[in-house]
Amino acid sequence: MTASPVQSSIPPLAQPPVPLTRVALASVRRYIRIRLRFGAPQRIVRLDDYRRLAIFLPGAVCCRLSWAANAYGTVAWTLIVMQAATPLDAIQRIAGVTPGARLLLRVDGKPQVKTVLALIDAIEAQGIAPVAVSPTYWRTVANRLAVRQAPPAYTTERHAAYLARRAFQGDRHA
Repeated sequence: MTASPVQSSIPPLAQPPVPLTRVALASVRRYIRIRLRFGAPQRIVRLDDYRRLAIFLPGAVCCRLSWAANAYGTVAWTLIVMQAATPLDAIQRIAGVTPGARLLLRVDGKPQVKTVLALIDAIEAQGIAPVAVSPTYWRTVANRLAVRQAPPAYTTERHAAYLARRAFQGDRHA
C-alpha cells in the first residue's frame, strides 16, 4: 500500500522554538537605573546609549534591581527575582520583561530592598551563586517580608537539600 498524497504532504512535527526571555535594562544619568543584580544572560543587546536587553534561556534565574530619583533623592526602589519560563510554565506579566517570567520575589521600598540585598550578599559570602538558590527560598523570603517577619537565612545545608531534591526529581524547576 502506498501513502495517500494528503499524508505525504504533511510536514513532520517541528519542535517549537525555545522562547527567550528579554529583560529591559536602562540607565539615565542620576535619574533611572535598572540593572541586573545577578543572573547569567545568554547575551546582552545594546539598543542605544541608555537601554539594553538581557536575553535569558528558559529556566534561568535573575534579579533586576531598579531605582528612580528626582532632584531631592531616590524616590522608588524595586527588586525582582524572576525565573525565565519554559513553554509549559505559567508566566506572569512583569513590566520590562517579555514575554513574562515566573515571579519569585518582588519587594518595593528602600528598607525591603536593602534587606534582600543583604541576603544576596550573605548567600554570595557562603560561596553559593544566587542563580543556583532554590526558587522556593525566594518565594519564602517574599512571603516573610509581606507579613513583616524576618526572612530565613539560606544556609549551605538548605542548598545541599535543594540540590539533592532537584537531582532526585530530574532537574525540573523546583
